[in-house]
Amino acid sequence: MVKQYSVGLLGCGEISDIYFQTCKKFDIIEIKACASRNIEKAKKKATEYNISKACTIDELIHDPEIDIILNLTTPDVHAEFTLAALEAGKHVYSEKPLATNLRDAKKIIDLSKKTGLRVGCAPDTFLGARLQTCREVLEQGIIGDPIAASAFVVYPGPESLHPNPDFLFKEGAGPLLDIGPYYITALISLFGSIAKCSGLAKRTYLERTVPNSGRKIPVEVPTHVTGNLEFENGVISTFIASYDVWDSELPRMEIYGTKGTLLIQDVDPFHGPNLFGGPLLVRTKEQSRWSELPRAKVSEYWSEVPATHGYHEDSRGLGLADMAYAIRDNRPERANSEMAYHSLEAMVGILNSSDLGKFYTLNSTCLQPNPLPKNFPSSEESIKKNSKENTEEFTKVFDN
Repeated sequence: MVKQYSVGLLGCGEISDIYFQTCKKFDIIEIKACASRNIEKAKKKATEYNISKACTIDELIHDPEIDIILNLTTPDVHAEFTLAALEAGKHVYSEKPLATNLRDAKKIIDLSKKTGLRVGCAPDTFLGARLQTCREVLEQGIIGDPIAASAFVVYPGPESLHPNPDFLFKEGAGPLLDIGPYYITALISLFGSIAKCSGLAKRTYLERTVPNSGRKIPVEVPTHVTGNLEFENGVISTFIASYDVWDSELPRMEIYGTKGTLLIQDVDPFHGPNLFGGPLLVRTKEQSRWSELPRAKVSEYWSEVPATHGYHEDSRGLGLADMAYAIRDNRPERANSEMAYHSLEAMVGILNSSDLGKFYTLNSTCLQPNPLPKNFPSSEESIKKNSKENTEEFTKVFDN
């Protein structure tokens, strides 16, 4: 059964390049048109990536030849354009977050259900090689039953890195809603729904200065956030996201089990769960530095787990391709709106807890997405057919 879905890319900013590149790798989708508030920018991207049409936003959303709108606009208008696309009869795949607030996110969920149209949402990095391998390590019981996790991403902020950083200090962004979705979605993909959360947050500076130009950016959101998450399966997690840290040995994500520890360790803020590949390290209780005295050096006894899945490179748009296959095969998409809503509610809950000084109990839940098959793209039948073979392959690789 072969069907290709026509995609209209909306928002031709910095992030659009990797989507243009990734979408060319899948036969199930083709970007047929692109649009931007700046039509010249859309025309430039269309020429660069050999896209047949550059048009206005309204023309793109109402184009009868477009099946899916890929919404890459800034967070403040995610909900506006996603809702407009749904009203126009289009499926939507959106950059994160789903919306800047729960009210608008709920409107998207409700309209999607009413129309029967799909809404997928980034991040899709949990579908990459490292986090899919991490999930397999957990499911094979290599570190025993998971007890807790920690996730940290701290750096000096985007004003010295991003060409247009202003929106990252407004509602719908900040370190929590800009970078936090990668980490919280990763945790949800590994442990399932979150039951409750708590947090503390602060806005360290009222304005930030762009290096070289000296331009001032008003800060409207907290820039240092700490949170605690309790999952429905009993796992508890600590989370920190900050724009206020000049230097650190972070970021990293660690998972603690009854038999050992999994470590996703990185060298800068942009090589954590917000990318698809990278090293995954494990240390069992037999290898623990506490198993002997004097304790071993930090770097000793960690074993690198060979990746058992594909997509090591930056593959933003993988979730869009999976959604297209899901529409064709009539199955749930993995990077879905319910998980995006649940992630958003957890982040809103952390800020709510900071304001009110009490735990926030989540009202939403979501299903833990199925693992991505090692030979993706493929159907769900292929996953079942290869599950025993994949398990044996992983065990053999790990034992070696």
